[in-house]
Amino acid sequence: MELTALLTPAEEGGYVALNPETGTTTQGETVEEAVANLKEATALYLSEFRLPAPGHPVITTFTISAHA
Repeated sequence: MELTALLTPAEEGGYVALNPETGTTTQGETVEEAVANLKEATALYLSEFRLPAPGHPVITTFTISAHA
């Protein structure tokens, strides 16, 4: 099963990892650790709950004015 991992830098260092298909979130000191932790957390989630919706989310970017 192929799922999405969205990683963002954490304020305290390291990364926060989110799987948007299930809503599972975790963290790690490195990208590799964050993804490994997310795989574990998502597997645990899926062992209890079914995947809410098939397919991948649409991920895009947008820009806002700095004066908004």
